[in-house]
Amino acid sequence: MAIFLITFGFFLVIFAAMAVGYIFQNKTLAGSCGGLASVGIDKSCNCDNPCEKRQERDRVGALAVGDINVKNI
Repeated sequence: MAIFLITFGFFLVIFAAMAVGYIFQNKTLAGSCGGLASVGIDKSCNCDNPCEKRQERDRVGALAVGDINVKNI
């Protein structure tokens, strides 16, 4: 049990040091590869004719501009 507590404490110290370093860098999170935009995909669903579920979700979302509702998601 002592080895577990020592190991757990070590990881807590490392995580705290990483958090302090991140806070002082004052940068936003960013991926290393650039995401889908780097390979020319503008959206996650890059099909010409989206499925009915996606079309309905887009239609409902367009009707409720500015209204955030869990049912729209």
